[in-house]
Amino acid sequence: MPQISSAQKGAWLKPVVSPDPSDPELAHLDGLNLSRAWMLEGIAAGLPNDDKRLPTIMATAEEHKRAGLAAVTGKHYEGGHWLVYLVTERGISQK
Repeated sequence: MPQISSAQKGAWLKPVVSPDPSDPELAHLDGLNLSRAWMLEGIAAGLPNDDKRLPTIMATAEEHKRAGLAAVTGKHYEGGHWLVYLVTERGISQK
């Protein structure tokens, strides 16, 4: 991902929005946001601390995390498995 720069904050890899949060099939879109957040955090964990892409990657991960977690209301949420990976940071090595 050499094309990522700090100038792209907010303009790179936008979260998806579910058009109908009550549709269990569309919960996959919320899961996509949570999966992206988890994977972006994993990518960031593998980069050196001084990598110039880190701020953009982490800001994008946070944006996806907020979007995905907004769907976790308990009312219609069908994506618990995605949430587990994100909050446990499974498979992500800590620096």
